[in-house]
Amino acid sequence: MFEQLSDVFTHAAFKYLSNVDADPKASNQHEIGGLPKAGIGEHLGMPDDGTQLSIPATFVYLDDDDSPLIYDDNVTWYDSRYTDPKRGAEWRLYYKSNDITSRFQPGDFMMITLTHERTLLIIFCPPDSEQETQIRAIFGAQTTDAAKTGLKKVQIDSRLAVPIRLIFARYGIEIGHTRADLLDEILERFGNTFPKTREFSQFARDHAQDVSPVETPDKALIDWMELEESAFRQLERHIVRERLKEGFGEHGDDVDLFVSFSLSVQNRRKSRSGHAFENHIEHILTANQLTFERGALTEGRQKPDFLFPGSAAYQDLSFPADKLRILGAKTTCKDRWRQVLAEGARIPKKHLITMEHAITEAQTSQMRDQNLQLVVPEAFHKTYTQAQASWLMTLRDFIDEVRQLG
Repeated sequence: MFEQLSDVFTHAAFKYLSNVDADPKASNQHEIGGLPKAGIGEHLGMPDDGTQLSIPATFVYLDDDDSPLIYDDNVTWYDSRYTDPKRGAEWRLYYKSNDITSRFQPGDFMMITLTHERTLLIIFCPPDSEQETQIRAIFGAQTTDAAKTGLKKVQIDSRLAVPIRLIFARYGIEIGHTRADLLDEILERFGNTFPKTREFSQFARDHAQDVSPVETPDKALIDWMELEESAFRQLERHIVRERLKEGFGEHGDDVDLFVSFSLSVQNRRKSRSGHAFENHIEHILTANQLTFERGALTEGRQKPDFLFPGSAAYQDLSFPADKLRILGAKTTCKDRWRQVLAEGARIPKKHLITMEHAITEAQTSQMRDQNLQLVVPEAFHKTYTQAQASWLMTLRDFIDEVRQLG
C-alpha cells in the first residue's frame, strides 16, 4: 500500500495572492491570515496568553526553471490583537522577507500545507501554470475554485503522497518523516561514499517489501523509486554534513570551493534520479522476460533508452518495423519529451514512460499529434483528466504489447 497524503499532511489550503499579499508597496506585513478558518490554525496551537509560536517552514517558488527557489526559516504564529482586549483574536502567520517573497506577484497561486511533524510547506507558482495544475492534482483540488477572500480549505484524503515527495526529492527536500531509516545499512554496505547508481538501485530493491515486478510492475516502479530517493537523501545528508565540517580550502572559508561542491551536489541529484529510473525499468523488463537493449544505437548515433527487441533487429531492414518498439524514459517531461521523437526513424510511433503527473492537456495533445504514446504508472493516472487517462498506457499495458509482438 502506497503512503497517502494523510500520512504526511494534516491540512492544506490555497489562495491566489492579492496585492496586499504580494506587493511590498501595498503592505509591509508579510503575513498570512485566515489559517483558523482553513483548519490549520488550531493544529498550530492558539495559546490565549499572548505567546508567539515559532514554526519551521519551507518556502518554495516553482516555475518553468528546473531549479526552483527554496528558502527555509521559522515563521511566527501570533494573535495580532492580543494587546487590544476590546477586539477579538486575529491570528496571523508572519514571515521575513526573502528571495521568494521578492519573486512572487499578485495573482500567483499559493498552497500552504501542514505536516504531521508540525512544519509548514508553502508553495508558490504562477497562476494557470503547469506547476499549479500539478500541485492542485496532487491535493485533489483540480476543480476547486478559490475563495473570493481568504484561503480555500483542501480536503486531505487517500491520494498518493509519492508525487509530491518525488517532486521535492529532486531538490533535496524531505517532505514529512523519512520513509525508513536505512543510513546504518547504507554505510555498512557502501561506506562513506556515493556508490554507483546500479548498486544503489539494487540496494533499494533489496529493501522493498511485498512488491513483484511481474505481477505489479507499475507498483514496483513507484515503490523502488520512492525508496531509493529516500535512501539517497539519507546518505547525501550524511556525506554533505561531514564535508561541511571539514570546511573548504586551507582556512575553511574558500567560497569558490564551496560553490563548486554545492554544484556537484545539485548535478548528482539530477543525473542520479534519471539513471535510477532506467535501472528499475530495466529490472522490470528483464523480470518479465522481454528481449531488449538499453542504450542501443540507431541512426545518427541516437541512443534510445530501450529498444525492442534490439539493435540487430533494428539494423536488419528485413525485420518488420511494426514489431519494433522504442521506450524513452524520463522522470519528468516538460519539453524534453521531444528528444524521443528523433530516436529511431524506422519506428513511427514512440513510447515514453515518465513519473510526471498531471501533465497539461495541451502538452499531451501535442504528444498525440507527434505520434508519441505516454506511459505512466497506473497509480498516477488519477492525477490526469478523464480524457487523458483513457489515452494513457500503464507500464503493464506496454509490457503486454511488447510481449504480443512475438
